[in-house]
Amino acid sequence: MHAIETKQQQRINEQIRTSPVRVISVEGKQLGIMPTDEAIAAARAAGLDLVEVAPNERPPVCRIMDFGKFKYQQKKRQHKAHSRQIRIKEIRVRPKTGDHDIGVKVNRAREFLLHKDKVLLSVMFRGRELAHIEEGRRVIEEIIQQLEDVARLEAPPNQQGKRIVCTLGPK
Repeated sequence: MHAIETKQQQRINEQIRTSPVRVISVEGKQLGIMPTDEAIAAARAAGLDLVEVAPNERPPVCRIMDFGKFKYQQKKRQHKAHSRQIRIKEIRVRPKTGDHDIGVKVNRAREFLLHKDKVLLSVMFRGRELAHIEEGRRVIEEIIQQLEDVARLEAPPNQQGKRIVCTLGPK
């Protein structure tokens, strides 16, 4: 019950019951301490609202502003804070991975890219497979070609030790 009471709405115009109040103009200049009705009249003359910004001060601080625009900017700022984080998903294959298995991995990578995640493609080599690097390059080029409708190549395939890696980003 207390959680609802502590989250109070900002009071505007006639909702401000305390008098006198300290008033700040649109430009941010102090207009001084004045009776609430006089402050509301000054805000109306400017075609704006009187908004209580610091209700716990003595006297309370009120600002002359466009309340609708203020609420819109607050909502926009809050929405920006909740924007989605881009993640990097890894798809690992081997040079001897079968065609059907590669198809399954490509479909999974396609899902990641459609959800706006980046995909790190890596071809892993073990033992004697290192003698056939060209087979790994063929596999990675095939996967890139199958995903070119939903992905753009961010980092071209390059060899890093026993792996060939490349990064794909969503289009």
